[in-house]
Amino acid sequence: MTNSDESSEKVHYICQTYVEQKPGRGGQGSLKIGKQFEYSTAAEAQNRAEREAQSDDCAGADAYMVSEDPNSGEVGSPSFLIRLGNVPEFDEF
Repeated sequence: MTNSDESSEKVHYICQTYVEQKPGRGGQGSLKIGKQFEYSTAAEAQNRAEREAQSDDCAGADAYMVSEDPNSGEVGSPSFLIRLGNVPEFDEF
């Protein structure tokens, strides 16, 4: 007998914040990941991203979901729920 829950995808809801790095010698500032929070619902992740984006030290925030295959451990591409402020392009993610 197999457990069907073991073969189903697991969905992770993430809020991720970004902070600006000081410009280096090249004079270009960049973004780096500030904080990451995982939630059990999309609404929780989105609400946290909205709150974090209003913080003075936060350049931007994303709320997204990713699916994980529990058998292989592979994680799919993020599906963004909301992107606020200064956030990196998707290909930089």
